[in-house]
Amino acid sequence: MVDTQSDKQVLTLSEVQKLAEDKSRCILIINNRVYDVTKFLDEHPGGEEVLKEQHGKDASQEFEDIRHSPDARELMKKYEIAEIHKDDVRPVITVRNN
Repeated sequence: MVDTQSDKQVLTLSEVQKLAEDKSRCILIINNRVYDVTKFLDEHPGGEEVLKEQHGKDASQEFEDIRHSPDARELMKKYEIAEIHKDDVRPVITVRNN
């Protein structure tokens, strides 16, 4: 499904799960955005296993717990493939300042 106002692909959670059936890819959801980080696996500073463990899942909490840098957040835009459909949107996770 494509949102005609933004030309960005919009996926339901079940559509994301369908994408995740392809085990040759690494699909993550972070704060209601869908990412295909397959091409980033070898470059991830924390190792590819951390990403693979979250394949097909909402990794928002794990992503925010690490407190990724602004540069890392900017890099993520390159791997964004869709947004989550409004009916499946979850509250956005933010960094906690302790």
